[in-house]
Amino acid sequence: MSGSLAPGGWSGSERGMWAAFRRGEWYADGGEVRASVVRRLLLAPPPAEPGHLPRLRLRDVRITGRLDLAEAVVTGTLRLRSCRFEQVPCLDGASLGALELRDCVLPGLSAVGVTIGRQCELTRCRVEGPIDLYGASIGGTLHLEDSTLTGHGERRGEGALQLLCATVGGDIQAGSGLRVDGCTDLRDTSVRGSVVLKRAELRNPTGMALKANRLHIGGDLNCRGGLVAEGTVDLCDARVGGGALFEDASLTAEHGPALRAHGIDVGAEFNLCDGFTAHGRLSMSSVTVRSRFCFKDGLIDAPVGQPALLSRRSTASELDMRFRAPVRGTVDLSHTRVTVLSGTPDSWPTALRMEGVVYDSLLPQLPAAQRLPLLGRDPEGFTPQPYEQLAAAYRQHGHDGDARTVLLAKQRRLRTTLPWPGRVWSGLQDITVGYGYLPMRAVWWLCAIVLSGILLFTRWPPQPVDPGKPPRFQAAIYTFDLVLPLVDFGQEQAFSPRGGLQWAAAVLVCLGWLLATTAAAGANRTLRRA
Repeated sequence: MSGSLAPGGWSGSERGMWAAFRRGEWYADGGEVRASVVRRLLLAPPPAEPGHLPRLRLRDVRITGRLDLAEAVVTGTLRLRSCRFEQVPCLDGASLGALELRDCVLPGLSAVGVTIGRQCELTRCRVEGPIDLYGASIGGTLHLEDSTLTGHGERRGEGALQLLCATVGGDIQAGSGLRVDGCTDLRDTSVRGSVVLKRAELRNPTGMALKANRLHIGGDLNCRGGLVAEGTVDLCDARVGGGALFEDASLTAEHGPALRAHGIDVGAEFNLCDGFTAHGRLSMSSVTVRSRFCFKDGLIDAPVGQPALLSRRSTASELDMRFRAPVRGTVDLSHTRVTVLSGTPDSWPTALRMEGVVYDSLLPQLPAAQRLPLLGRDPEGFTPQPYEQLAAAYRQHGHDGDARTVLLAKQRRLRTTLPWPGRVWSGLQDITVGYGYLPMRAVWWLCAIVLSGILLFTRWPPQPVDPGKPPRFQAAIYTFDLVLPLVDFGQEQAFSPRGGLQWAAAVLVCLGWLLATTAAAGANRTLRRA
């Protein structure tokens, strides 16, 4: 097309589009143009009018037939506003300078492997079929604001937005009114900037609302400010250079977890807080968060006895568990490592697994008596490590009394798991020396036993073994001889009680040995921990 006149056989609307193209002006007459004419205009453009830059700009036009630009090279920007497509446009393998679709109606869009040098904009559009951008390369920002996308086909509700294995050089701006009825698929995609989904609605109640496995984001994953997702949000093995921000978001799943994020790596904060609500469980083991992992003022709505939060083998600088309301389902933090663990007794879950959890500090600072009930919430029963860890945290910050309280509680809980001989022996250690954590109790027991013996033998002294040369009887020394094992002051050998005194002496000897044995056991336990 090298002349200055439109080809013969073109309609009045098509000739008007041809003339506007030569001047780089918008063309809008509310009429129809054939897709084949648009293709010919882009691939074999007419010469520009002097002083003008040829560009295709259409507004309020209906495009009939299928616009097929597969593997085409279009150097300029393709801009269409308030246009309606009769069939699904095909941009597979095409190369475009930029693509702008605003307020358009499409039955779908096929752009597999498309290359767009600058930004790609699909704003305020209604797309009644899948958008397929598999393997696309977009040099700038991908805009999807205020659009409604609906996936059709044999599996209605699946694959409404397919952006797999794509590369985006800027942001994905998909918040502010975006509605997707079907699955949004971002698997294995690399985004240099941020992914913004705030105030978006992703609805696929019976399946996946968002698939983002192995998604790489250089900036933030911004889902704050009212994101609504019906269906599972899957972020497994994703890499987020900035923060994963879900403040005030609402996630709901009828089947499976509301959020699945096993292996996600977040460079800043992972916020499931400040109004965040999940109707369904959160599964996110082996999470790495460089900064704060926060649930403050968040809510997880899960049935009693069912899994609510699974976050095993995770690491974070701070873990904030101050929920808006106590989680009724089970929370599993097994083998998680954090520097600071925040939570108050009135906000912690009612069923909590903490086996293997390691932390340096607890906030707020509370006495051990207020934190001990938390360790009794493991649905699988008693495990010693959480007690040892809590005691270590208290001891590290100089609260030795609280540390002893925790370790004493651990021994008492352990006693309930022993067979009856072990429970008896453990009970004796508790009564006598507090398992070695209450050493003064042994002193008071010793004083009471010795005083009882002194009073008894002062009132009824025993008979001397050798009446001819009896030493002078000393009730206190005689009592010490009986009560203290391996100590011999000579009084026990020189005097022999008779009758009831013999039984009293035997009781004192047994009490002495029992006190010495339990004290030694408690001391050994304490020394091994020192």
